[in-house]
Amino acid sequence: MDFFEAQAAARKRTSRLVVLFILAVLGTIFAAYAAGLLIVGQAERYDPGREGISRYSERPSLWQPKLFAGVALATLAVVGLASLFKWKQFSAGGSVVARNLGGREIDSRTTDFNERRLLNVVEEMAIAAGTPVPAVYILDDEPGLNAFAAGLTTSDAVVAVTRGTLDKLSRDELQGVIGHEFSHILNGDMRLNMRLTSLLFGILILGIIGRSIIWSLRFGGARRSRNNKGGGGGIALVVAAGIALLIIGYVGYFFGRLIQAAVSRQREFLADASAVQFTRNPAGIAGALKKIGGYALGSSMNSTKSAEIGHFFFAQAFRSRFGGLWATHPPLPERIRAIDPGFDGTFFNPPEVVNVAEQSFVSAGLAPARPAPSNRAAPGIPPILSMAAARLAPATVGTLTADQIADAHDLLESIPTRLRDAAHDPTEAPLLLFALLLDPDPGVHEKQRHIISGRRTGATTAPATLDEFEALLQPLPAALHLPLVQLSLPALRPLSSTALEAFLSTLDALVHADKRVSTFEFALQKLVTHTMKVARNPSHAAEQYHSFNAVTSEIATVLSILSRAATSDPAFAPEAFAAGASQLKLIEPQLRYIEGTETQFAHLNAALDKLAAASFPIRQRTIIAAAHVVSADGQVRITEAELLRAISAALDCPMPPLRATAD
Repeated sequence: MDFFEAQAAARKRTSRLVVLFILAVLGTIFAAYAAGLLIVGQAERYDPGREGISRYSERPSLWQPKLFAGVALATLAVVGLASLFKWKQFSAGGSVVARNLGGREIDSRTTDFNERRLLNVVEEMAIAAGTPVPAVYILDDEPGLNAFAAGLTTSDAVVAVTRGTLDKLSRDELQGVIGHEFSHILNGDMRLNMRLTSLLFGILILGIIGRSIIWSLRFGGARRSRNNKGGGGGIALVVAAGIALLIIGYVGYFFGRLIQAAVSRQREFLADASAVQFTRNPAGIAGALKKIGGYALGSSMNSTKSAEIGHFFFAQAFRSRFGGLWATHPPLPERIRAIDPGFDGTFFNPPEVVNVAEQSFVSAGLAPARPAPSNRAAPGIPPILSMAAARLAPATVGTLTADQIADAHDLLESIPTRLRDAAHDPTEAPLLLFALLLDPDPGVHEKQRHIISGRRTGATTAPATLDEFEALLQPLPAALHLPLVQLSLPALRPLSSTALEAFLSTLDALVHADKRVSTFEFALQKLVTHTMKVARNPSHAAEQYHSFNAVTSEIATVLSILSRAATSDPAFAPEAFAAGASQLKLIEPQLRYIEGTETQFAHLNAALDKLAAASFPIRQRTIIAAAHVVSADGQVRITEAELLRAISAALDCPMPPLRATAD
């Protein structure tokens, strides 16, 4: 299943979830109506005019339209508002979930061996998949072995692991767990998980209200009853209402948990299989599952909030009741046998600390936090790629393979340690990105240096530091520039709104210092601005356009600008445009090549912003068309490849670094 098929499947699961939720709400409404009939009947039996004496009226009708309408509207209002409230909480992205469970974000400059190892694994997978590097959290108070990914988009995604996972798994096992979580990131599962949690909260809120009513009466009800002898009937009705709400809420909660389990279980098998495909190492994830089975605490979580998001986790986070009906994950033996058919049912208990010798090495200040490079060919993208490499690129969107991870590992190892450390430092990462934009032309270069020194951006602006970065970047292959930008993105997320605005303003001034925009400058600026924009407001990343006709002019703009950037011969640009337009049969007659005087990169930026709100099929065909444009002349330069990747990233379709292939 490719990225776009996975997104379509996620949308189908969302539709199924909505249907199940509606059924659960209807069940809650009928349960509330039944409780309402009982309360109304009880109220009619009490005659306030004759204290202490009850009278019996006629048995009330089982169908009372006004009562049903009132109960239905009240239930829908409470459930709907509660779900919207929870969704609003999640609108800030995955970090909200991690912090709500007591998570601590790992400082990207950490020297702790286990934390550094975890960051390395996450960075390798993000670079390999072409996604922004997620923020990484540790649940320090959780000794069990578990992990989760959360977020609304790849730009606000977080990966969180428990202290037990960090300390008790080997690197291969940790890589298997992180591969499992990246499957959820790439397959659209995270947004579905957030929606499911919001809906479950809406169902549960009635039970919470009922519990609050009973709790308040526990302390004040008896005293009020003694002071107001005539109010006993009213108190009884309030207590009855509270109990009814409590029962109704937990009836809905019961079915909500069934929905949670039904949506979650099958996806875990798929994520396990994806982790094996990503790492090409079944023993890694199988070993992690076996340690969970053998460890006394297993994957259980201490936090009482874990059940609310139990479907997020790598393994069962809470004890399942009702014979496993609430289990959000398949039994461990089933998961292990799906990976290792020869599993004999024997689990093993993990040691309390792994890699003791390596950790001692780290504590002495000598630790290489990254594993040794593999014996693969030189990393990175060659200066010229073949036509096949570019035209196969759309098929790699949202994929992650063992070869890509190995390439990413070698690529990251090729980046000088000083630059990689700077990319992790919130005070130096902005300056590193500025250094990537410095122009070789002396006049433009001097102007750019003046811009940097004259603006307050929150970056370390010492000329010596900028000189150091510039010297290290000069011999660095161009194929490593965009991955270096990806590495820097997590360090930019903590910037305040004011600091981020100042940084982006300086970035824009550097790009336009020579009054023109190169393909790399556009790619860098678009990648940074889009990622930061979505990370700050991920809830707005929603589909608005479902027809190609609604975005025809934007697609024409993208293909026109790309066709001129992809060739040194202006006369060939219309032919390159036609190669791309031919991949969009539905609107090919309406697509018109736009002359260079009519468009520039500013128009491309606006077009991509609108296309980012289009449906996935539209984005998919646009990326395929773009790939045919850049390969129309039979070869693809590194700048063209990176521009194609930037366009794909701007459409929230992560594309891995392109690899050379034979035509």
